[in-house]
Amino acid sequence: MKMNIRRALAAILIALTTSSPAQAQEKYRVYLGTYTGEGSKGIYQSELNLEDGSLTAATLAVETANPSFVAFHPNKKFLYAVNEREATLSAFSIDAETGKLTFLNSQPSQGAAPCHLVVDPSGRNVLAANYSGGSCISIPIDPDTGMLSDRSSFQQHVGERKHGHSIHVDKANKFALCCDLGLGKVVVYAFDAAKGTLTTHGAFDAPKGAGPRHFAWSPDGKRAYINGESDLTIIACDYDPGKGTLTQKQVLSTLPSDVERKGGSTAETVVHPSGKFVYVSNRDPYNSIAIFSLDPMTRKLTAVGHQGTGVKTPRNFAIEPTGRYMLVANQSGGNVIVFRIDQKTGLLTPTKASVKVPSPVCVRFIKIE
Repeated sequence: MKMNIRRALAAILIALTTSSPAQAQEKYRVYLGTYTGEGSKGIYQSELNLEDGSLTAATLAVETANPSFVAFHPNKKFLYAVNEREATLSAFSIDAETGKLTFLNSQPSQGAAPCHLVVDPSGRNVLAANYSGGSCISIPIDPDTGMLSDRSSFQQHVGERKHGHSIHVDKANKFALCCDLGLGKVVVYAFDAAKGTLTTHGAFDAPKGAGPRHFAWSPDGKRAYINGESDLTIIACDYDPGKGTLTQKQVLSTLPSDVERKGGSTAETVVHPSGKFVYVSNRDPYNSIAIFSLDPMTRKLTAVGHQGTGVKTPRNFAIEPTGRYMLVANQSGGNVIVFRIDQKTGLLTPTKASVKVPSPVCVRFIKIE
């Protein structure tokens, strides 16, 4: 009997030392893009503990002007940022131990107010959308240093009221899709990652008055969800990766059915890592995150709720890779808040976790190894 008890205790000890601590120690570094001035000096960093959703105090990772959006290289050694009011894109190296960023170089975006950027899946190019004047650009990355090349592929949108608001590369890395809020279109470019070039391919016409701003891919890359900034909607589309085309399937309001719309705008769309839920941020005066669930059979979205506790001008928001927590950047609230995500319903529960950051705009995660 004593021997059995000893064996049982030993088994429990082994289980605790081999699994629980590893899970408890799992943490992500959070990088926060901001608008500088009024207290902010650049890109900030914090740590998210996945055991309880807590955040450490934010510290300055690097001083740089108006880094309103940031993106990681796939190798996690480099970070890239738009400098929105300076019309440049900047490259930084990441110190894996401290999270500090070191400036490498910058290149002009060739258009005013670059407001969104991504690194293509191969890690060979940075692509950015320029808001003012409506254009987009692809800039090659030096594979050894991570620096941005002085070569680029630039595309100017054609038409009145052009406003490029975001750019997204498909899963196959063959097409780049740029939301133009002013034109009311998602402009599609054939993308050659090896050459870093963008070539005119086609366009998706969003519903009139929608004002396509950002969109998010489903995990399988076969669907896209676009938020209409101007009419507070989410536009669900099927995507044909062979043709680079979007087909509209649904348009849903991001406001509760009993709320009368009086102005306002949406900002961001995010798909849960499971693909089961889609979220859209509603800015002033509604200040909420709209929650949609996806029917696995019909692939149709259904509005399931809204969460507004502590939300104030929610700009970008993001879900950490395990899907347990959502971090919302409150641009006018001067903080980033944390919600716990119900894995069955997608609903959001407020936590007490938050971190003060002046004018936060963008939230991005990198795992601390």
